[in-house]
Amino acid sequence: MITEEQLITVLAENEKENIGQSLLKLNFISTRDIAIALSIQSGIEMIELHNYSIDHDVLELIPEAIARKYKMLAVSYRNGRLQVALANPYDVVAIDEVGEITRMETIDVLIASEEEIVKTLDKIYGKDAKIEVQGIEPSPGETDHEGKETSSIIEAKVNDITSTVELVNHVILQGIKNEATDIHIEPEETCIRIRYRIDGILHENPSSLRKNLQSAVITRIKIMSGLDISENRIPQDGRAEFNEENRKIDIRVSTLPGIFGENIVMRILDNKKTMVGLGKLGFSPQMLGLYEQALAKQNGIILVTGPTGSGKTTTLYSSITYLNSKEENIITLEDPVEYLLPSIRQIQINPKSGLTFATGLRSILRQDPDVIFVGEIRDVETMGLAVQSALTGHLVLSTLHTNDAPSAITRLIDMGTENFLLSSTMLAVLSQRLVRIICTNCKVTYTPDAKFLDDVAWKGKKTTFYKGRGCKKCNKTGYKGRIGIFELLMVSPKVKQLIMQSADSGTIKDLARKEGMETMLENGLKKVEQGITTIEEIMRVIS
Repeated sequence: MITEEQLITVLAENEKENIGQSLLKLNFISTRDIAIALSIQSGIEMIELHNYSIDHDVLELIPEAIARKYKMLAVSYRNGRLQVALANPYDVVAIDEVGEITRMETIDVLIASEEEIVKTLDKIYGKDAKIEVQGIEPSPGETDHEGKETSSIIEAKVNDITSTVELVNHVILQGIKNEATDIHIEPEETCIRIRYRIDGILHENPSSLRKNLQSAVITRIKIMSGLDISENRIPQDGRAEFNEENRKIDIRVSTLPGIFGENIVMRILDNKKTMVGLGKLGFSPQMLGLYEQALAKQNGIILVTGPTGSGKTTTLYSSITYLNSKEENIITLEDPVEYLLPSIRQIQINPKSGLTFATGLRSILRQDPDVIFVGEIRDVETMGLAVQSALTGHLVLSTLHTNDAPSAITRLIDMGTENFLLSSTMLAVLSQRLVRIICTNCKVTYTPDAKFLDDVAWKGKKTTFYKGRGCKKCNKTGYKGRIGIFELLMVSPKVKQLIMQSADSGTIKDLARKEGMETMLENGLKKVEQGITTIEEIMRVIS
């Protein structure tokens, strides 16, 4: 590429400067010549960017500032591998930083000339473009008459966002900051709506994302969670890991095609919020004692019932943590595994491969377990195996979808479980819901609507009622955090007799109440008397 005389000239000009840069200054070679030489030397493929089909959604994965600093471009994402074009393929600092920013474990390096990389960046961002993506735009009615931002339950604006990566990170961080359980990203005709589920209620972010960012945002989330970015016609499920203040937070991602694009829901799985001791779930001391008695049994079945989002998983994980010891072999069978539990063997079912709750339970029994957690009793076969597990000396914990504790018994009989087997193995049924806690920062006294008092037959009790006025700490809702309300049915000898007689749930409930069972409504109203929650919240959840 250069003559001996040119090389001598370069060395004489500046012994300290990089030879390649000196050759460029003297116009002895071009940046393309350097790229060709580096490709030959390293064996790394060189690409001509002007002839290369760059995926612009992938391009956004590297912030402009980083791309310009290291003279690099993200050009494609194939088979789970990010391909990055660099002017200097030996720049390990640049490669490491890209890995950190994109959270990609595998990065394929390509070589491109520095001149072409700079030209491409200028073409995309503009030669003197400020490094920012104005991705967030206010929804109608978000500003006041002076144009200032109004307060909102969630931070509405993103300032100085440098890339799609930072935009997505910001959306997730806002969810974590506001203790959301789910983040909804919902494409609409002209924008992308963002909603957060906080304390069981969906709250819409006052600011929406611009429609032209839809493809890049969805691509980024898919890459984070290991999904196929080229597939947008069928639902996909994945998992991502997010680092926040030196702790790892798992995120379960679900995509669903819609008429305006793929809808995405991200479930935030924060171990810090789930690893709660049994004593902090909301049990009364008496109920906690009874539940711990059931957990202390060597064999039998304990069921936790309630609708989706009622805290069943948290209760069962807390129960498993309570039981966990060096002397116990605890195995879980879940769909999916939501949280990682130390020293517990967790198995995720995979129906496509033939691993169902039933087949998994059969295999678990050959693994010498002491305690078995089955994610859900979905059919009579799984229930039958759970019964056999209990009869052969194992403690089985599982969930069921019923409205109250007595209904779980009749539901299992209706599924086809033999009465005598059920009465021989059932230890307890815990039914539960989650209610919002009054914000302690803005807690005030008030008088509830008479209708609510009549609905719960308050019977003229003299009670001071509290509610949250609404403040910045609770995002103007009056509530901050959630707690469980419970109904615990202990399967006593008399209840066993009713099971043998195929008694209906009402009869079982009447007997259980005579034996001291507290209904979920009664348990909730006690929390109202204690100033923990409101009558309105109890009625919202139970009704």
